[in-house]
Amino acid sequence: MKGISAFDTIIKITTAAIAVAALVASYLVYDNPGSSGTGKALLVISVLSILLYIAESLLFRGRLRRLVAKTSSMITKTERESLLHFPAPVIIIDSERTIVWYNRRFGMDVYTDTEAYGLNINDIIQMDFQKVFSPQGDIIRFKDKFYRTMGIHTDATGQLSMICFYDSTDYVRLEYEHRQSHKNVIIICIDNFEDLMVNIRESEKAHALVQIEKLIENFTEGSTAFSKKISNDKFYVIMEDRHLIPIVENRFRILEQARSIKVDDRQNLTLSIGVGSHADNLAESEAYARQALDMCLGRGGDQAAVRKENGYEFFGGVSGGMEKSTKVKTRMVAKSMMELMQSCEKILVMGHRYSDLDAVGSAVGMCSAARKMGKESYVVVNRDTSLAKLLINYLDENDINNYFITPAAGIERMTENTMLIIVDTHNPDLVESKEVLARARTLVVIDHHRLLVKSIDNAVMFYHEPTASSACEMVAELIEYFGISSKIPAPVAEALLSGIMLDTKNFIMKTGVRTFEAAAFLRKLGADTIAVKRLFANSIETYQHKSQIINSAQIYRKCAIAVAEDIFDNIRVASSQAADEMLGIVGVNASFVLYEINGTVNISARSMGAFNVQIVMEALGGGGHMTMAATQLKTDLESAGRALKEAIDEYIRNNG
Repeated sequence: MKGISAFDTIIKITTAAIAVAALVASYLVYDNPGSSGTGKALLVISVLSILLYIAESLLFRGRLRRLVAKTSSMITKTERESLLHFPAPVIIIDSERTIVWYNRRFGMDVYTDTEAYGLNINDIIQMDFQKVFSPQGDIIRFKDKFYRTMGIHTDATGQLSMICFYDSTDYVRLEYEHRQSHKNVIIICIDNFEDLMVNIRESEKAHALVQIEKLIENFTEGSTAFSKKISNDKFYVIMEDRHLIPIVENRFRILEQARSIKVDDRQNLTLSIGVGSHADNLAESEAYARQALDMCLGRGGDQAAVRKENGYEFFGGVSGGMEKSTKVKTRMVAKSMMELMQSCEKILVMGHRYSDLDAVGSAVGMCSAARKMGKESYVVVNRDTSLAKLLINYLDENDINNYFITPAAGIERMTENTMLIIVDTHNPDLVESKEVLARARTLVVIDHHRLLVKSIDNAVMFYHEPTASSACEMVAELIEYFGISSKIPAPVAEALLSGIMLDTKNFIMKTGVRTFEAAAFLRKLGADTIAVKRLFANSIETYQHKSQIINSAQIYRKCAIAVAEDIFDNIRVASSQAADEMLGIVGVNASFVLYEINGTVNISARSMGAFNVQIVMEALGGGGHMTMAATQLKTDLESAGRALKEAIDEYIRNNG
């Protein structure tokens, strides 16, 4: 919108030009006798232009006079004089946000181009008027300066409003500098340093240490940060926000650079990085960094975690964790757990909802161990929803009676001196019975899944080993150190072996030396591999449904995505098995199966290790392991499919 004065000037210049041109043309043409008619016409145009010029002058001068008179009637002489010499820029706008008056400071300091009378304020400065007229006002930027704008309505009708501009440039820049210079503590830890450096020559060890220290130096190069080596495998870095923000935006490239370092030309180096951000002071930032580092280690390492006030942000985690060769931790945990179990009156063991062979097998193993210690013990499981019905029935048929109780019976047996052991999960939302968990006073957690932000936080003992293949492997090692292995029945050993075989896909995935040692230990206890194989049997209907699911698969960015359109018995078993089998397709790095039950879409995810399905499922609110994860979405299959593809795109974009 142009101002009245500018529009007035344009009209005057245009009208005057037309009048002069018409007069000259009429004079030249009128001298020619043959063109007297044309000359007369041009003379008439000239006269009309002059009359229009006079009318325009009177009209717009009258409008401008009325506008000034209107403003003057609303603003008293004292107010005008006070605002005219006010030390801050001030403007007055009407109900249409047109500038009807402004003081000298505004014309000198803010808008210096032309006169601002009649201009719409939005054509000069973009403002959020809801914030401007709030008690706090609003900060705006105009011509490399920052102003705090405060608006008030000068009359009851709201026809006129006043806006003051306070120069806050120095304050804004000081606040920005304060935020940019905020200090953060970063803890960098080398994953499994002792295992990496064992059995290598001193010269190779020295070479690896030099490469690591150079990597940390490059990490802080070009910044005001400084680093301190605390031990051979741990570094502390103090870094300002101005330098940390680009590192976060680049998703911690140091993780990828570390993987390029090889120790003894055999094993790649990986780092775990904990960052304490948005803390009030360095002490709190260091505490945040420690918590973030614990989360990284609990999730298998080779990643960075930024701990903020409202949660965690994770980066990396694209490689599997390295198996620890030492069993010192297991031996210490076994000793402490035996003392806890002997001090309790009763022991209940519980897995996750829709329990599988790993959950039921590990629970049965702990229950059997507790009974051999002379304690009353039961496994809390819902038979109707369990995916391990064959195992439950097998144990019942082999004189392992009265092991399993319902969640309702578990609640009745909970007392002040009852110990609850949670196996194969650490998420309080996924346990078989939240009521049983809520009543537990003495709580122990045994799990191998990568650590989630939301976990059981009131356990007296949290035995977490993300590099273990399964919960059954962890329980088998504990039983070995309990000193009661000779008393464990063969069917219980077979239950434990079935859980290991399930999670390792028959000793293919996440299988380390300790996995085979646990399997050998169970075989020594009498586990029959043929009997274990029968626990994986399916009905002909389940096979047919599994084939239908696989036939519906489509390839998207090297991921096989299948949808189970129909609902049938054992849909969870068929879907998980279909996801496993689709990994055998050439060029497929990960597989996903979607199925809907009672308005909730379930997604089963599998991979061979090159693709971290846990990160994808976490993006959708789920979790799991690097090679096996799942989630549930309260939506329809079509929307869930779109969300899954977006999560896959985001994962590939961030991790290549």
